[in-house]
Amino acid sequence: MNREGYVFHSYGDEKYVWHALTAIHTIRRYDVTRPVALIASESHLAEAAKHASELKITIMDRLADEHSSIVGFKHHIHQYLPFDRNLFLDSDMICCRNPDRLWKTLSGYEFTITGNLRADHFFGAAKDFGVLADIFLNRRRRTMGRFGIRYLPRIQSGMIYAASAEQTERVCREAQAMLARKHETHFQSRLYERGRALESCEWSFAIAMARLGIPLLPWMNGYESPQMDYIASWVEHDADFQNVQCRYYTDPQVHRLCGVQNESLQHLLLNLHTIWPGKSDVMSVCPYWLHFGWMHQKKPFYEFSEKLWHRKPS
Repeated sequence: MNREGYVFHSYGDEKYVWHALTAIHTIRRYDVTRPVALIASESHLAEAAKHASELKITIMDRLADEHSSIVGFKHHIHQYLPFDRNLFLDSDMICCRNPDRLWKTLSGYEFTITGNLRADHFFGAAKDFGVLADIFLNRRRRTMGRFGIRYLPRIQSGMIYAASAEQTERVCREAQAMLARKHETHFQSRLYERGRALESCEWSFAIAMARLGIPLLPWMNGYESPQMDYIASWVEHDADFQNVQCRYYTDPQVHRLCGVQNESLQHLLLNLHTIWPGKSDVMSVCPYWLHFGWMHQKKPFYEFSEKLWHRKPS
């Protein structure tokens, strides 16, 4: 039987397993038939076991110690394929609608990751004024030349789909090889970012996908967007995130301004950009998943998770 299933992973602080359980809880609002697997440390599996029946978690496997990191797990997902068709999801995500149609879209891929065809200058690089040196010295082009690629995609690895064990291993091994050559790139360690304790897997996946010619799942795709970032001023929702609507600018350059943390500066830039005809065109979109990936935007997810499981903030 060709089984489709969701895969979560969890390690480290205990709060992360509760975040995974929160994400699974929201999936069960819309999908009670597809199985869920949790790959986690022993202590996390013990906590999850208390709710496994309620959430219909059908597979609970131990995560190897050497894979207990972002890169450790995601660059080795070929070793964790419990289903014929696997959808790997980050734990800081909330399911907002029935994913049946998304699964139909995914069926056309052997392996894919959500992303955009063109990465911005901040992708994997400095998140401050240091990025100006990358731009003026065109370090992006040098990196691309060294790795023999003619485009650099933007990867958002909160959603990875794997239906071919062979293709999945091929991509993972290529990404591992790219990470080992980090010194040849302009990319910076994620550890330099405030609040980050683990290395990113995304730029290495981006180069791997480009080198191997593997198609991306469009991250921003209008009404069919697989996932969208939670930005408080851009999202309308109720207390339990059962009714979610996100602001979606049809011009990608304008929409990327959601990442500007200073709201006054963001409003100024929006006003300047949307003077031009068509730049202000905006949609109200309910994505399949709402992703709380920005460090400064995670609080609403934390509060929702704590309320759901009646836990005190950690």
